[in-house]
Parts: sequence; structure tokens; C-alpha cells
Amino acid sequence: MYQRILVPVDGSSTSAHGLGEAIGLAKVTGGRLRLIHVIDELSFALAMDAYAGRTGDWLQELRSAGTRLLEGGKARAVAEGVEADTVLCDHFRGSVPDRVAGEAGSWPADLIVLGTHGRRGLGRVVMGSSAEQILRTSAVPVLLVRAPETHAKADAARFTMPAGALASE
Repeated sequence: MYQRILVPVDGSSTSAHGLGEAIGLAKVTGGRLRLIHVIDELSFALAMDAYAGRTGDWLQELRSAGTRLLEGGKARAVAEGVEADTVLCDHFRGSVPDRVAGEAGSWPADLIVLGTHGRRGLGRVVMGSSAEQILRTSAVPVLLVRAPETHAKADAARFTMPAGALASE
């Protein structure tokens, strides 16, 4: 049961939380992990903007960062006694969800574990959801690990309607 667990990682705290759950599951089942990081067109466009004042190869910067990210995740898994390998997808063939689902099929994975922000409402509509797309397109089971609650609720604006006028706090 769940001997081959695919874990997409992107460097976010949500992704790290998903990796932690995957490591725990692999320890229980005696499974192994494959960590995958996808460099897509959006990543490349954002890198061009981030490194605009710097000469060099933007794609190489993304590859280096992706490799460091994957090796760090692998080291974390190995330190906890879980076998892991890594895959860096950097050839812009398909979206992140398509690449993850494709890797799950070709490896072949028994399970995909990934962190999700669990956005709802307008945030989900505006930001989209790679996790949701992976869930819809994957031929193997997907475990979505919701990030722990943050202080966002405490910092969120509250809107009220005193005397019929919209006000914010």
C-alpha cells in the first residue's frame, strides 16, 4: 500500500507541510518518495522579472534553485529514514498539473501527496488551484494536505453594514 509516493515541491511552507506528511506516510508503509519540481512558463516569467537587473541565464537560475530545493527535501526524507529520489522538470512541456500527473503515471506512483492552501471563494477563483487540477487529472489517488491555519484570519479585513453603508475595519 502506497509504496511509491510522488511529492510535488515548490519551496513554499505549504509544500514543506505536504512533504512532512508524505515522509510520515512513507515511514509507516515502508514506502519511498519521488520529489518533483516543475519549472513552467510562469516560473520563468517571474524569474525574468526578479533577475532583470542581473546578467546571466534565467533558466539556469531556476534550475539551480530547483535542484537545491529538491536536494533539501531529499535530505530531509533521508534524515528520517525514508528513501527518496528527485526529478526536475524544466522543459516547458505542459502545465504543472499535467507534468505531475504525467510523472505519476510514468514512474509509476501509488499516491501523490501535496500541500494545498485550501483557498476558497474569490481567492480560489483568482489564484486558481494546481492541487485541484492535479486531483482532477491524476489516475492515481491524491492526498491533499491542507496547510495549518495561519494568522491570516486575525489580520483579515472585516466588512460591516452599519446603517446601510459599507464600512471596513
